[in-house]
Amino acid sequence: MQNQYPNSMVNDSLNILHRFGGKVKTLRKESNFSQEKLAEISSLHRTYIGMIERGERNISLKNIEKLSKALNVSISELTGDVDG
Repeated sequence: MQNQYPNSMVNDSLNILHRFGGKVKTLRKESNFSQEKLAEISSLHRTYIGMIERGERNISLKNIEKLSKALNVSISELTGDVDG
């Protein structure tokens, strides 16, 4: 079965996951949180946080909200400059 999406769309999707993950990691470190601490505060699993930071997970809006609250930033600050 042939992929229904052009390679550029697939690459863009992967890139946004990596950019978002990088943003989460930067904000986490600025808050002096370990992955474990961020996971505890956000009620998410530590391995899930690591997967987000590595761009391996496409997370839900609910989990974006949990992360923004745990990092004490707005959702727009967390997602800003991620789309390109």
